[in-house]
Amino acid sequence: MFLGTHSPRLDEKGRIILPAKFRDELANGLVLTRGQERCIYVFSQKEFESIHEQMRQAPLSSRQARDYMRVFLSGASDEVPDKQGRVTIPPALRAYAGLDRELAVIGAGTRAEIWDAQAWNDYLTEQENSFSDTDEDAIPGIF
Repeated sequence: MFLGTHSPRLDEKGRIILPAKFRDELANGLVLTRGQERCIYVFSQKEFESIHEQMRQAPLSSRQARDYMRVFLSGASDEVPDKQGRVTIPPALRAYAGLDRELAVIGAGTRAEIWDAQAWNDYLTEQENSFSDTDEDAIPGIF
């Protein structure tokens, strides 16, 4: 499970050093792809395969499903961290997420997310204001 917030930097070659807590889960390969809210989703290879299998269950007759899969999968890039735990983020994904040098890598359970640090801080400030207003309809069984 991916948890916490980490603050790596993007180097001049477009690489980040994965948080130490995430490296074991991602050592054998990972998939980077477009996430919602203009971040980059980071999945282990195994988790990505599971998500892809779920996507395959969507009917081809659903335009919304086709559109989502096109955007999600066309931006996907499979990567293997080097011995130092570094991963290159492809230029198209860096542009999509508006990544600058300072990053926030957050744990989101079954995935990690890579955000531009300022974008993450802005998002978090906005969401913290409504955090206590979340009710059981949002996540059934939690509250």
